[in-house]
Amino acid sequence: MQRTLFEKDHEAYRETMREFLAREIEPNYERWESDRLIDRSAWLAAGKSGIVGLGVPEEFGGSGVTDYRFRYVVAEEIARTATTSFGSGLSLQDDIAIPYIVNLGTEEQKQRWLPGMAAGELIGAIAMTEPGAGSDLQGVKTTAVRDGDEWVINGQKTFITNGIHSDLVIVVARTDPGAGSKGFSLLVVERGMAGFSRGRKLHKVGLAGQDTAELVFEDVRVPAANLLGTEGRGFVHLMENLPLERISIAVNAIAAAKAAYQWTRDYVFERKAFGKPIGDLQNTRFALAEMLTEIEVTESHIDRCVLALNADELTAVDASKGKWWASELQKRVVDRCVQLHGGYGYMMEYPIGRAYVDSRIQTIYGGTTEIMKEIIGRDIAAG
Repeated sequence: MQRTLFEKDHEAYRETMREFLAREIEPNYERWESDRLIDRSAWLAAGKSGIVGLGVPEEFGGSGVTDYRFRYVVAEEIARTATTSFGSGLSLQDDIAIPYIVNLGTEEQKQRWLPGMAAGELIGAIAMTEPGAGSDLQGVKTTAVRDGDEWVINGQKTFITNGIHSDLVIVVARTDPGAGSKGFSLLVVERGMAGFSRGRKLHKVGLAGQDTAELVFEDVRVPAANLLGTEGRGFVHLMENLPLERISIAVNAIAAAKAAYQWTRDYVFERKAFGKPIGDLQNTRFALAEMLTEIEVTESHIDRCVLALNADELTAVDASKGKWWASELQKRVVDRCVQLHGGYGYMMEYPIGRAYVDSRIQTIYGGTTEIMKEIIGRDIAAG
């Protein structure tokens, strides 16, 4: 069936994205993966090309684009080129950090931070996960105590995307220990603040070039003006942004699954065994048929979710459905594609090899598959 999600403007933007990746990212990507860090120059180039900061209002130097289909195009082109480490950091900036500031920031905060974020000069991160608190955010132990016109933050965070490069870190901290879920607030810690330090740059299974780090806060004094949103409503603010965060992962997942399938479809009709292309073997054709069907059915659903997001109608439950299903599909498809590549599928010089190690985190971050099912199950039980 003809896919109808994208219009002429989206396809024109796709060409811009392809040119940007070919010029700025692909020639350097292998080196960045080896260095385990995407260079900051990539962020500056993305800012100049209008690749980052799409959702930043024009008055603050961004494109003012609220149509998530443009971000979908970015995800598809990142997947096509297997430059996922770059795309992961970009997703954190555009789908998490920037929306928090756009939606919750004061006029002064927006003026102070958004122009730099749209230009790729300021890189954002969000610090939720701790060594002892992952999916259970109510287990967060990082504290922020009010002292006059400042907040004093103490605690540790881990698995923080953009942790090394980040200039602005949205920290989830407990500001009222006795208030339960109403005792959390969001505070923006800026690079260079005394007591704020980076721990290890974590060595991950995949996404080698995407920087992930531990962050340490030791009596970090943050101006009261850096409180993001409303004091005590940090947990609510997190929940409000989850539909976007989770559908972002789903979009990246279906784009990656589709790219893996397309590489493999081309490969099996070039690779010969027993005197003929392995694509002519019935087992291979059945595998391709199954994957293509699952991908197209899932893509149709994710397309609908993106339109619902654009219309501000995507619920947290529906986003959870899309996230777990698409990410599990990605993992399953990529694994089968590696198998069809044979030994070459296990080589990192082939994009399918990178896709294999990069895909594994998708069912974990942004809420594990098990947490997604629990959210959906609770909604079913509530009737």
